[in-house]
Amino acid sequence: MRDRACRLALLGMTPALMVIGSVGAAPAQADNKRFNDDVVENVYTIQRKAGCPVEIRVDPRLQLAAEWHTKDVIANRHLDGDTGSDGSTPQDRANAAGYRGTVAQTMTIHPALAISGLELLKSWYYNPHYYAIMSDCRHTDIGVWSENSLDRTVVVAVYGRPSF
Repeated sequence: MRDRACRLALLGMTPALMVIGSVGAAPAQADNKRFNDDVVENVYTIQRKAGCPVEIRVDPRLQLAAEWHTKDVIANRHLDGDTGSDGSTPQDRANAAGYRGTVAQTMTIHPALAISGLELLKSWYYNPHYYAIMSDCRHTDIGVWSENSLDRTVVVAVYGRPSF
């Protein structure tokens, strides 16, 4: 019990609060919607500065593809890139989610409970490959998802060029 109290104190919780909060309650889940929306806004800003004439829009199918990969990376610590545990690529996941078009992906695995929007943007902005993806005016659709665990945060953005 003493070890548990120490761990809870490190997390900013008292044992009494933990007992009160845990009676009949489901485990808390972080709501990253605002963070994900901010990522979209930052990509929009990068595209505007690149001279893109069309506003990027969130596509639920790309968001689903991003969610799948984010959860896969959180669950499978050996993953560190675009390929999923089942061998799927960003294009495979987008197709499976029903998106018709060409996609590209940016992702980050940050070794902490959370990442700031500024940290994320810096890591993508100064990566030439990722910057090229974000500033590509043909990418008019986007889906962003992020997940947190106690020791890492994963953020995936899938960018789409719809085929008409």
